[in-house]
Amino acid sequence: MEFDFAAEQPKFLMLMYGLIAFVAVVGGLLLLLDVVPAWFARRREAQLVAASASGAPLPRRRKQREGVFAFFFLLPTLLLLVIGLVVPAIRTTLLSFMDAGSNNWVGLRNYGWMFAEDSIVRVLINTLIWVLLVPLVATAFGLIYAVLVDKARFEAVAKSLIFLPMAISFVGASIIWKFVYAYRGDGDQIGLLNQIVVSLGGEPKQWLLDSPLNTFLLIVIMVWIQAGFAMVVLSAAIKAIPADIVEAARLDGVSPWQMFWQITMPSIRPALIVVLVTLSIATLKVFDIVRTATNGNYDTNVIATEMYNQAFRYQENGQGSALAVFLFVLVIPIVIYQIRNLRQQREG
Repeated sequence: MEFDFAAEQPKFLMLMYGLIAFVAVVGGLLLLLDVVPAWFARRREAQLVAASASGAPLPRRRKQREGVFAFFFLLPTLLLLVIGLVVPAIRTTLLSFMDAGSNNWVGLRNYGWMFAEDSIVRVLINTLIWVLLVPLVATAFGLIYAVLVDKARFEAVAKSLIFLPMAISFVGASIIWKFVYAYRGDGDQIGLLNQIVVSLGGEPKQWLLDSPLNTFLLIVIMVWIQAGFAMVVLSAAIKAIPADIVEAARLDGVSPWQMFWQITMPSIRPALIVVLVTLSIATLKVFDIVRTATNGNYDTNVIATEMYNQAFRYQENGQGSALAVFLFVLVIPIVIYQIRNLRQQREG
């Protein structure tokens, strides 16, 4: 089959335009963040040299000029926030008060639908289960593992093994675990879980079809991935505990259990909060695992997958936007708590 360049020409043109736009944006950012500040710095240096040579008083740095200088650094971030977050958030909020076609204003009807429809209430309950279990269980496993392997002989290897799932995408991890939960009638089982059940004299079953068990089995996938993140952060916090505090506690004759609760836990509390907050936000947005493993069927839907279904599969823009706004509202208190916690740590 010969390559038809003429037929593919529009695609090459789009690719060329994309490359030109990319070069223009990157070049503009480099100019904004490198050339312009460097020009101000050279100008300031020249003024200082001239004033020193002439014996004149050194020029004072103007606060207005410093503000302009800072603005050059903040402008790209502000533009990205406005384009990628503020504008879509405002637009989605407006769409949540409109009908499926985004033509007529319906007020709070879409939000009332969320709590009146049984299937959506099930979605909200599933999301709550995810948010309650994943951060707690993943953090607990990560903390236990970090404490057990701390200063062990093969600590690096042991930590690498539990951190490896972090290198796998949520989609890849879901496919792996679908094989673990796989079911093949009454014959030989290819799923690890069913093979274990058969080896113990039990009957194989289709694990991902039974609700609410299937939701907990999907949560296992998320915990398996995120436990490595919790372990790394908490292990670093444990190693940052001052050695003199640990030695003083040992000289006082505290037991390992007392050492954990009275020394380790209070010392790593800020790291624990960071891990819990990070995992809570990540869990609220979970989409890939549910979409890949069950496609949201068998009562496994969460807010993110239902939002996608309503907006893109069922063409219900209003209901999908309402779910998106509700998800955003759920994230806000967690973010505010984290900001206040960081501010208290700085003041302390």
